[in-house]
Amino acid sequence: MNPVRLLIVLVAAVAAIGLAVVMQRMMGGTPAAAPAAAAAPAATKPMTQVLVAKRDLAIGARLTADDVTWQAWPTEAVNAAFITNGAAQPAPEGAEKAKAIATDVASDMIGGADPAKAVEGAIVRDPILVGEPITSRKIVRGGDGGYLSVVLAPGKRAMSVPITSETGVGGFILPGDRVDVLQTRDRVTPGGEEGASAGKVIVAETILQNVRVLALDQSTAAEKDAKSIVAATATLEVGPLDAEALVKAKASGPVTLTLRAYTDLGGPTGVAPGQRPGDEPIVRINRGGQTSNISVRQ
Repeated sequence: MNPVRLLIVLVAAVAAIGLAVVMQRMMGGTPAAAPAAAAAPAATKPMTQVLVAKRDLAIGARLTADDVTWQAWPTEAVNAAFITNGAAQPAPEGAEKAKAIATDVASDMIGGADPAKAVEGAIVRDPILVGEPITSRKIVRGGDGGYLSVVLAPGKRAMSVPITSETGVGGFILPGDRVDVLQTRDRVTPGGEEGASAGKVIVAETILQNVRVLALDQSTAAEKDAKSIVAATATLEVGPLDAEALVKAKASGPVTLTLRAYTDLGGPTGVAPGQRPGDEPIVRINRGGQTSNISVRQ
């Protein structure tokens, strides 16, 4: 090969290599600095499991396991009235405080039992919104003061009547059932033909109809799978006028409860027709110029 041509090729090769190095530096820049040490993870806040409502709960609703759930709650925001499961998630700081707050309500309100199970069957005293913590102020459990007053419908009264196995449908009446209240009494009949003496007949009347049974003795709910309760007292939900009629009926003779069918719960409730003061036929008697009104009951 011609020496001149060989020199030209070598110079071109060296120039190409140099150009490649320059271009690489221009495009790649200076080598990146080593990545800084990873930042320390942010400190997590202590959390406590709080019992909250899974749906909106209205006044008078009876709680079940499906109505409540556990939800993580910042320990620093846990109120002493909240119901907790007695355990807090560990945290770098404030763990002792988390443990103290998480256990106080469970021990004081529930007495060491599982809080989620302890509130089953409780009655809602004030409305509770979905996600709102369950507090002792907003629910009433069986045996608590004011339990029956929460169960009562607005304007209603609770009144008890004595019953037996015979007058209480053999014990098959349970809390929540609807019943009619019947009264039996003796009525004297005038003599018929001349010389015949007065007689006595037994009269049975429906005093109240379609009233709700609130409790049997001290039981406001039947035991699981229980089909009957033999009790000595039935507590009924009545209105003010119903209570007056029931008091008169109890004073006049024994009362009997009759169980209504589940499909017959939508009818009128309260004092039966003919039992209100205005329903009784009135007889006016005029004696010596004075008129008196006397109510007549058949």
